[in-house]
Amino acid sequence: MNPDPRMSSTAAVKSPVLVWFRRDLRLEDNLALLAAVATGRPVVCFYLRAPGDCHAGAAGGAQAWWLHHSLSALATALEEKGNRLLLLTGSPQVVIDRLTSETGSDTVLWNRRYDPDGIRADTDIKSSLRQRGLKVESFSGFLMHEPHKLLTGESKRYSVYSPFWRAFERQFQPFDPLPAPASIAAPAVFPESELLESWSLTPTGPNWAAGFDDDWQPGEAGAHNALHAFLEGAIDGYDNNRDLPGIHGTSRLSPHLAMGEISPHRIWNATQANFDSLPTDDLMRFRKELVWREFSWHLLFHTPDMASINLNKRFDAFAWLNNKNQLQAWQRGMTGYPIVDAGMRELWQTGWMHNRVRMVVASFLIKHLLIDWRAGERWFRDTLLDADHASNAASWQWVAGCGADAAPYFRIFNPIKQGETFDPDGTYVKEYCPELSRLPARYIHRPFEAPPAVLEQAGVVLGKTYPQPLVAHDFARKRALTSYKQISAQSE
Repeated sequence: MNPDPRMSSTAAVKSPVLVWFRRDLRLEDNLALLAAVATGRPVVCFYLRAPGDCHAGAAGGAQAWWLHHSLSALATALEEKGNRLLLLTGSPQVVIDRLTSETGSDTVLWNRRYDPDGIRADTDIKSSLRQRGLKVESFSGFLMHEPHKLLTGESKRYSVYSPFWRAFERQFQPFDPLPAPASIAAPAVFPESELLESWSLTPTGPNWAAGFDDDWQPGEAGAHNALHAFLEGAIDGYDNNRDLPGIHGTSRLSPHLAMGEISPHRIWNATQANFDSLPTDDLMRFRKELVWREFSWHLLFHTPDMASINLNKRFDAFAWLNNKNQLQAWQRGMTGYPIVDAGMRELWQTGWMHNRVRMVVASFLIKHLLIDWRAGERWFRDTLLDADHASNAASWQWVAGCGADAAPYFRIFNPIKQGETFDPDGTYVKEYCPELSRLPARYIHRPFEAPPAVLEQAGVVLGKTYPQPLVAHDFARKRALTSYKQISAQSE
């Protein structure tokens, strides 16, 4: 990497370089930070919270918990390199203006954002700073591809995943991720920083995140530990095991990627190193999942309002029922369908949900209850530790059938069969729905069909200890198909 030659000029007289951290909370393979260090000048690292943003840039409440611990880990890592992390509140333009004035800096560096609000803000700030004579540079790192560069032969965005994957695989040039700097020169005097605790990113009274600590290690070190554990374990058999929620068959890297604690290049590079020692099907399946994230951001970049509009306009006429009581029952994991309820309770207890189960619970909300997919998207955004603006919106639209490369409208997951296929012994259900743990496997995914004697022996009283189904599957399926056919007829 060759930093801008202006940055290494002695004319700067060792004035600090400002590095603005966002969703890139790491030292390794952080091009903005490494470019700053390469100048040989002091570096001022800062993270901004916009006025009124109670989540400080996190997508929701759960991710705010993660952000708190990730910022703490980043601050410690910077201190070990001889520097520190400033936490500041205010509009970026005002805060950066103040920092340049206080430090005498003439250079501001950051890594690019790809969400629509971030792009607009960065463009305005970059223009304003350059008009004042400051040097401003942005770098890649959140994605492996630049969405404005990877286009179809007609210079349009991709709308189907498979051609996107083929184009990505054909054009992507992997490179070795750059190591973290050995040291980061500090300014003689640091500007004043706010205290992380004053941002109140972690919940109190009640502490609904109490169980998160047992499952997660936020921060760059945690990301590398998760990658190592995956490559030493779950990657072997990933192609099949990733669909089984009762075992640890996935990478669990998504929260780390969402906050930029590890670069996608590092993960891709690590899978490349294992190509000769592990089954190709497992590695390629994982890579395709990694590139689905790239595809989702590709869609969001070219369709900035993807989280709020139907990409397929036919769905604007869909007659959603939007029953608030049923939405709340779904959120609480009280639908009467064990695989759905286990997934929603796993989400609440751990801040994460198995990917196969995410599809099942999303399909249930949209197609069994006829609740607008945007209600589910909002709930996931607030409760997932790995909440990702692009992947969340793209995946919900995929399940609803209204997005790019969407599942067909007639694909309606049967929650009973999904449970019996992917959690045949009920291991997953028993963990998160313990009131059903004494049911035999034959009935664990259909307690409403169990004979009274079986229910009594298992200590299950339907409607009391476990709810009756909100809606019968066969009825819900027919109702959904009728509703989908109605919008198809209207558009003809």
